[in-house]
Amino acid sequence: MPNETKIVYDLRGLKCPLPVLKTRKRMAALAPGALLEIETTDPLAVIDIPHFCEEDGHKLEEAASAEGGHRFLIRKGG
Repeated sequence: MPNETKIVYDLRGLKCPLPVLKTRKRMAALAPGALLEIETTDPLAVIDIPHFCEEDGHKLEEAASAEGGHRFLIRKGG
């Protein structure tokens, strides 16, 4: 679904555990199947975000390096 709307959430500059806590709160407000792209500079996010997705039943669609950090595309589970 290339034209799918995604919400971009800038979490750059935040340190663990804030990126996961803020992502969890933001995901709770979304409908199942919604896409959330987060940007983070926290080096631990490469461990924390996939773990959060697995724990909370979301699908990590993409994880990529971005300028100064990482970008994650998460689909909310239902």
